[in-house]
Amino acid sequence: MIESQILTVTGMKCSGCEANIIEKLSAISGVISVTASAKNNEVSIEYNNELTDIATIKAAIIAADFKV
Repeated sequence: MIESQILTVTGMKCSGCEANIIEKLSAISGVISVTASAKNNEVSIEYNNELTDIATIKAAIIAADFKV
């Protein structure tokens, strides 16, 4: 089943940070789309919950040195 989440993510300062998060999350199997906004401190993600879960997504954000 497809799910969408908007997460509050702090620590993004520029478009490079946004690109970093998008790259890390897009590499997760089951992630369909990702957008990141440093200005709004938000990451919007659409994923197949049969292939991944929100805990895995949050862990990837934390591993990339951002707070969620």
